[in-house]
Amino acid sequence: MTATRSPETGTGEEPAAGPAPARSRRAEVRRVRRGLGRRAQGARRRVRRGTRRLAARALQAWRSSLQVRIAAITTVVAGTVVVIVSLVLFSQIRDQLLDVKRQAAIDQVQAGVVYAQNEVTGIATGDAASVRSTLTRAVNSLLERGGAAGDFDVVMVYRPGNPDRTTTTRRPLYEALPQELRAVVDSGSQASKYDVIPDAAGENRPTLLIGAPVLRDDQAPDRIELYYSFPLQQEQESLSLIRSTVVISGVALTLLVVGIALLVTRLVVDPVRRAAGTAQRLAEGQLEERMAVRGEDDLARLATSFNAMADSLQRQITQLEGLSQLQQRFTSDVSHELRTPLTTVQMAAEVLHESREDFAPHVARSAELLRAELDRFEALLTDLLEISRYDAGAAVLDAAPTDLGVLVGRVVDGMSTLARRHECELQVTRPEDAVLAEVDARRVERILRNLVGNAIEHGAGHPVEITLAANPSAAAVTVRDHGVGLSAGEAQHVFDRFWRADPSRVRTVGGSGLGLSISLEDARLHGGWLQVWGQPGAGAQFRLTLPLVAGTDLTSSPLPLRPVRLRRPGVPR
Repeated sequence: MTATRSPETGTGEEPAAGPAPARSRRAEVRRVRRGLGRRAQGARRRVRRGTRRLAARALQAWRSSLQVRIAAITTVVAGTVVVIVSLVLFSQIRDQLLDVKRQAAIDQVQAGVVYAQNEVTGIATGDAASVRSTLTRAVNSLLERGGAAGDFDVVMVYRPGNPDRTTTTRRPLYEALPQELRAVVDSGSQASKYDVIPDAAGENRPTLLIGAPVLRDDQAPDRIELYYSFPLQQEQESLSLIRSTVVISGVALTLLVVGIALLVTRLVVDPVRRAAGTAQRLAEGQLEERMAVRGEDDLARLATSFNAMADSLQRQITQLEGLSQLQQRFTSDVSHELRTPLTTVQMAAEVLHESREDFAPHVARSAELLRAELDRFEALLTDLLEISRYDAGAAVLDAAPTDLGVLVGRVVDGMSTLARRHECELQVTRPEDAVLAEVDARRVERILRNLVGNAIEHGAGHPVEITLAANPSAAAVTVRDHGVGLSAGEAQHVFDRFWRADPSRVRTVGGSGLGLSISLEDARLHGGWLQVWGQPGAGAQFRLTLPLVAGTDLTSSPLPLRPVRLRRPGVPR
């Protein structure tokens, strides 16, 4: 059976028209929910970031400011003391206020019991109307009598032998009395209790309740009980006012103590800050800086002593600078002055050396020794002139793109003769690609010659390992020997001028004792590092690290300072 739908009626479209808006509304709700969720997450992230920033600022202020620490500690201590004193004081005031109220209420109740005994004497116990009338008259009389305890309410209870016939003047108040209070009064004793009782309007109020039995002379089996209800509304208002006063006074006292502490701390910290600033400027070279001296107190004596110390330091530094300049000038002048006679002596020694075959054997040997020592003397003068240029700040870096691999190979070729003489093998490890760096090739080659020469001399015939490596910003060369090694104390002095680890050991290579000092200055001139690692019996390793681009700062080295085979896990480079 086939159904036909007319285009005019649109019946073919209407079944799908209903769900489409519902789906679009649900999709819109989901989009809104996702948007709200993203906004909530973003807000939480911003709150966390803000909290972390505030915590970091507070921690930084705590660490860097003595005044902040003293203010915080004073606030905590003063606040704690004020809170404890306020609690103790408020507790004493409350107890005293309530004790006065309770004592006045007890006196009033006792007077009321005596009056009620006189009123209920001869009460007609069999007549309920007479009993109620007598109780009502007694209660009204007690209310009119008043008392020193303030506002109160009274309930009298007549209890014959059958409790079902209990008669009271105010049933709601009697039913609100605590059972333990009624039980004590029912046993024939007077009792009091603080409790929350609804007033005439039905609102719960803190109340002092006192109950007492009314004894009759005729010793009848029925009993009469008298209950007083003293609202503590006025006392509560007074305690609220006292509490507010104590809180305000405590906060004001705490702020006052903190303010006094800040003022006193500032009076002490400001001179210290001025002294720290003056000391920093002195450390930066401004030797004429002095502290202002005000008054004659301890801070003034501190400033006077500081100024005296600064004067002494300035004099000593000036003297040392003068001596240093004199020493540098002396070294430079002597080195230059020795050049001319040394050249003359070298020429004469060269003539004698070339003619040594014509001399007697001992004279020929003297000519050879003379030439060798003059060569060593010339190397010493060269090093002295170089170190004097560094001391005078006249050293200039002539940087140019250089292939460090080629430079290392040239150094190894030049030191091969010395290595064969010491029966030492030079092992070179370098990358296949060229390592180009903007360096002064002459100075870098001098550094490597010093390092390789020292490694050969101290290597005790073991192989010397030379490694070249590079990363995107730096290149490094390590020279490793397996000789006697260095202790931690010796490693600290290895770059000192004229320092030797073992002064009694005879030098076989020969040198001025300035090679490593000059090498360190050459590395610093490039903006690089020259570092040493050593271990007694395990050899030593020197590492030269240079930036690939002149003038850039180094952040890391491509090679570890400690040899890989000895490096423990977790040891930083």
